[in-house]
Amino acid sequence: MTDPERRTRLLASAAVTLRGLADVLVPLGAVFATAGHELFLVGGSVRDAVLGRLGNDLDFTTDARPEQVAALMNAWADAVWDTGIEFGTVSGRKGDHFVEITTYRSDAYDRVGRNPEVVFGESLDADLVRRDFTVNAMAVRITAEGPAEFCDPLDGMTALLAGVLDTPATPQESFNDDPLRMLRAARFVSQLGFRVAPRVFDAITEMSEQIERITAERVHAELDKLILGEHPLEAIDLMVDTGLAERVLPEVPGMKLTIDEHHQHKDVYQHSLTVLKQAMDLEDGDPDLVLRWAALLHDIGKPATRRHEPGGGVSFHHHEVVGAKMVRRRMRALKYPKAVVDDVAQLVFLHLRFHGYGDGAWTDSAVRRYVTDAGPLLDRLNKLVRADCTTRNKRRARRLQENYDHLESRIAALQAAEDLDRVRPDLDGNAIMELLGLPPGPKVGQAWRFLKELRLDRGPLSHEEAVEALREWWAAQQG
Repeated sequence: MTDPERRTRLLASAAVTLRGLADVLVPLGAVFATAGHELFLVGGSVRDAVLGRLGNDLDFTTDARPEQVAALMNAWADAVWDTGIEFGTVSGRKGDHFVEITTYRSDAYDRVGRNPEVVFGESLDADLVRRDFTVNAMAVRITAEGPAEFCDPLDGMTALLAGVLDTPATPQESFNDDPLRMLRAARFVSQLGFRVAPRVFDAITEMSEQIERITAERVHAELDKLILGEHPLEAIDLMVDTGLAERVLPEVPGMKLTIDEHHQHKDVYQHSLTVLKQAMDLEDGDPDLVLRWAALLHDIGKPATRRHEPGGGVSFHHHEVVGAKMVRRRMRALKYPKAVVDDVAQLVFLHLRFHGYGDGAWTDSAVRRYVTDAGPLLDRLNKLVRADCTTRNKRRARRLQENYDHLESRIAALQAAEDLDRVRPDLDGNAIMELLGLPPGPKVGQAWRFLKELRLDRGPLSHEEAVEALREWWAAQQG
């Protein structure tokens, strides 16, 4: 199919999609038209309509000033939020759709941070030229009759057909105005499967240090969208190749320095990308943020633990311990929530545990401890260790997968018999205090931990067995 044919087909499909939103677009267009104002669907909403991936979030731009927009929205929407009104944006909800309407902008940037001096514009064209990429600078006029003409003064449709991300102005101007756009380029590579134009690649390479003007919170928000996309490997490659990753996630390009011990991959970096891809293939339903981060970062401790062994081998002893610490340090610096930091670090810490399993040689006690240590992360840990098998030796790969299957069947059997998800001592704190004649305090905690370890080693005990074991332990403590 030629590009003109593709263009015609995509625009026709987008028109059908937008007509399906008539219950939202027609009354909203009428509200603005009656008040004498222009209204355009714009940006990612138009791009996604063309690509057949439009969701419930709709972005608009208008010549109406923010206070006028708020008044019009209050008369139409089910709920309205004006928290962004100082930047010209009013948000609202109508049914299942979330609407964001922004007054035309023609901002000036101080090029120190990324907050512009807000200047409201007078025309659609001036608003579109200040946007990040041409594929996000297309618009559709919304009238009282619904969607009208398609507006593309910067030829974003040609870029979309080519799958290319390019900037309306020069990329140097664009990235100087807002360095976060460099990271957004990588994010769109992941989400859309596009590539950046050569001049955009060159500009990111030249200007990567400018990303340090951006707050950690904004960086981590873009990184999450990137890693949750359909093509995160290509986006990570872009960040590494341009030097952007060195500024925001240096541990990832740092893995390029280390050849893995099996010599099956160009380096640990390539191995980690393969593990990420295989972890994605194991996901059930929606993308799993914690699993994907753990897959990408599981081996970041290898460069710091690399040792050359006699005979030419290479070892990375305790890289999971070092890696877990590095994960905590980096994710905390990026202002991630504590729960996410803890979960990703714990998966990195535990990812080698399975490799002690051998050919089913673990005792039931070892299986219980594996499950208990993983806790609610068990399903993700199982996926991570399966994804971590990247050997090209088919016999070894088959044996590893069989071992995974065997361990999971043993876990399932023990869970059915012992309720492994809630392993607790066979006696609670009150029973311990009553049997030993103790008041609340540290000794009760020591006794509780003894019984917890006993439960992990031997499985469920009868009340009499637990009492006898506790009394024997206590007598030994007194001796």
